[in-house]
Amino acid sequence: MYGKIHRVLLRVSLALCAMTLLPKAHSTGVLPEYPLQQARAWVDPGHSVILGATRAETRIVTVGEHGIILLSDDEGRTFRQARVVPTRATLNDVAFVNAREGWAVGHEGIVLHTNDGGETWLRQRVDTTTDQPLFSVAFIDSRHGIAVGLWSLALRTDDGGAHWTNFALPSGPGKNQDRLNLYSVAGTGSQRGLLVTAEQGVVFVSSDAGETWKRQQTGYTGSLWTGLASPSGTYYVAGLRGSVYQSRDSGESWRRCSSSTNSSITRLVADGTKIVGVGLDGTVITSSGGDCIFTVTRSPSRSSFTAAVFDKNGKAVLFSKDGLQESQRN
Repeated sequence: MYGKIHRVLLRVSLALCAMTLLPKAHSTGVLPEYPLQQARAWVDPGHSVILGATRAETRIVTVGEHGIILLSDDEGRTFRQARVVPTRATLNDVAFVNAREGWAVGHEGIVLHTNDGGETWLRQRVDTTTDQPLFSVAFIDSRHGIAVGLWSLALRTDDGGAHWTNFALPSGPGKNQDRLNLYSVAGTGSQRGLLVTAEQGVVFVSSDAGETWKRQQTGYTGSLWTGLASPSGTYYVAGLRGSVYQSRDSGESWRRCSSSTNSSITRLVADGTKIVGVGLDGTVITSSGGDCIFTVTRSPSRSSFTAAVFDKNGKAVLFSKDGLQESQRN
């Protein structure tokens, strides 16, 4: 069961790395060494497996396999490793609330925190007893955050991550509806809004910093790997087989967008009214002005994209299992 689940989650959590590099199953109470070891220094970090990326104001911060965290202060042209990262666990996602304070999450339920722009990190949480990786993290401000992951793992903090508390999202009818994998969490653009995407076309929406949640059905039956809210307040979610859905009423109703592709979408990012989605087989989809129709292009490398950020000029910087894409360096 462990191997089958992780073969699926390898793609869903944007891992896209060799199965031999995944953590092995372990007995309750037995702590593997790698979550507590310092990340290695790599000769060519720019070609590392990158799984998540964000901006810390003028800096780009990426995370990935083996606990690697990379920093760029020149809009993605060059990267260097963070000086101190206290884990070799795979990191799936990263979020910053300002230029200095951020969080990263990943396998073994690990949560890392930085208050110096990503130069050095401290562990806030690690849990190897239940083998539940965290896939995504979002913070509304420097105190209030949510992290989500495997088998409905949902954590919240109200003190900047000093303490993380499990909470349950609303379950639905039918078997195992309280055990859905939760793939992404994002701020909705309102001061206290959050959007979580899950399996079976399910999304969860909160307007009060995660105190209460509404469970919504998009009309899709597959997995939704990513979600965001544009600055205009329109919600987008995307996932398997090029599926993209839009809501203009805070998740109450959804319509399917035309994505012009059957390739699965792994990440959505926004810059003003421009929405970019990246995915498998080198897929990039784009829309603007709150439109529900996307145009599609495909990278000649056909590398599966795992993350994206916008540079200061509004150009998307793309990442994959091969690191920063060469076409984006210039």
